[in-house]
Amino acid sequence: MTEEELIAIRRELHQIPEIGMEEYQTAEYLLNKIAELPQEKLDIKVQDTAIIVVVKGSEPTKVIGWRTDMDALPITEQTGLPFSSQHEGVMHACGHDIHMTIALGLLDKVIDQPLKEDILFFFQPAEENKSGAKIYTDNGFLDVSKIDEMYGLHVNPDLPVGVIATAAGTMFAGDSSFKVTFTGKESHAALPHEGNDMIVAAASFIQQAQTIISRNVNPMQSAVITFGELNAGFASNILAGTAYLSGTIRTLTHDMTHLVMSRIKEIANGIAVSFQCDVSIEFDNLGYVPVVNDDTTTTRLIDFLSLHPDIELVASEPLMTAEDFGYILKQIPGTMVWLGVASEYGLHHPKFNPNEQSIQKAVSVMGDYLVALAK
Repeated sequence: MTEEELIAIRRELHQIPEIGMEEYQTAEYLLNKIAELPQEKLDIKVQDTAIIVVVKGSEPTKVIGWRTDMDALPITEQTGLPFSSQHEGVMHACGHDIHMTIALGLLDKVIDQPLKEDILFFFQPAEENKSGAKIYTDNGFLDVSKIDEMYGLHVNPDLPVGVIATAAGTMFAGDSSFKVTFTGKESHAALPHEGNDMIVAAASFIQQAQTIISRNVNPMQSAVITFGELNAGFASNILAGTAYLSGTIRTLTHDMTHLVMSRIKEIANGIAVSFQCDVSIEFDNLGYVPVVNDDTTTTRLIDFLSLHPDIELVASEPLMTAEDFGYILKQIPGTMVWLGVASEYGLHHPKFNPNEQSIQKAVSVMGDYLVALAK
């Protein structure tokens, strides 16, 4: 595909963003584009909106995988672009339209090469909200036992076009959401001794939970606890009998996630005793695990990229952003890279506008790498 064709595809995808597990128009568009390729080399299977395409090698001894996500975000676009979202309140504000375009470009590039090994492309739904990576590995649609190594990328608005960043080890944090409910007894503000104030209980819980970071987490390691929602009370002169809050934990290792969860539970139990109330806590089992790049595949990829004339390679640092590709890399050795797209506005911003010149560079570089692996 030419650069102009790739940009046209990206703009068409950008106009039809859909929320996770609802990517019906997106999947139909992708399948139509895939149908334009030589079908004799392809095995295609579909489940819901998920698509797997295998480019068959001549004498396969292994399967090399490439994953791209498909879904968009519940954000109203404010870019003012002529190809803005046509779906009200939904936008490709995380670059998945770029990701899908690159995957189509890679597929088009490798299909014309004399390949010995199989190359598998996984178009994955629901990265943002329901962890499609977990859904489709758990149900066997993506058979991890048959894939030898897996690769993927994510756009990075802070890096210039032509830059790729990666490193062995943890690249994205694990992310687990939680909800806490405090239940006590309402009373009039003039008679506080007849009730127990759940606003004060919740406030005490929030303050104590923050000490987990300062006093339980090794200062040479990392963790973040964020409380993003707090609801309690209905009148200025009534002690609230219930309070509700939700938050998120982000860590760079599984062990740290378990430590923070354990301490949150212990603090919640202490609040229940101190304020003579009930405290229930619920953790989201779909919380994302850290994205950990495999040493062997990452070293090999870095060696290849460092010699490629079309890009500049830089080392990346772990970030507290989350990505469900971690579920795949937990089961298959592989590597994720950042792709520089030089946007003035960041990921998940309604004015996010990645530079489209990044698409052809990614197809050129990562296409060369996949072909080199599969020959």
